[in-house]
Amino acid sequence: MDLKNFKWIREPKEYAIKDGAIEIVTRPRTDLWQRTYYHFQNDNAPVLQMESEEKYFSFVVKTEFVDSHKRFDQCGIVMYLDSENWLKASIEYENDEFQHLGSVVTNYGYSDWATTEISATVKAMWYRFSRRDDDYCIECAQDGIRFKQMRICHMHKGNGKIQFGIYACSPEESSFRAVFTNMQLTECVWKAHSGQQPD
Repeated sequence: MDLKNFKWIREPKEYAIKDGAIEIVTRPRTDLWQRTYYHFQNDNAPVLQMESEEKYFSFVVKTEFVDSHKRFDQCGIVMYLDSENWLKASIEYENDEFQHLGSVVTNYGYSDWATTEISATVKAMWYRFSRRDDDYCIECAQDGIRFKQMRICHMHKGNGKIQFGIYACSPEESSFRAVFTNMQLTECVWKAHSGQQPD
């Protein structure tokens, strides 16, 4: 992928792009969240994205976060359309024993958070983000080969030109280095449903 096609939303103070790798050093109190449960709105995480009008594609990236150490430190994939319509998938550090592998979908200003606990020893994860018109699939893999579904979702404002890419943030008083490599844009590997036909 040509990284020149990617543009920052909220450019971080410290980052590097070289040899196909992107490094972001997070700043404290940065996050993406809208309203639900916590009742606050955080919309200040750095996001690096490209635009596309293609209706069917898959985007793959490897994330590494060996330095994450504080609750909610996170990095992963994102589709940021505007402050109230976006999705993200990442691993969020919790403590020395476990962390949360999960995803957030935000439609019309309300976020959800779907998670599962994984070992805190996991310090790298691959993600695959696929689009079929205005529906989306997020998958993950520890080896970059055997991807497992995390979520299928609909984005109400995701039926035209979209922006997608990577992000990293530290919602509490923390900072860590996130590394993104092996980015690929391919034909859509999320195939049409072959079971029950639509009504």
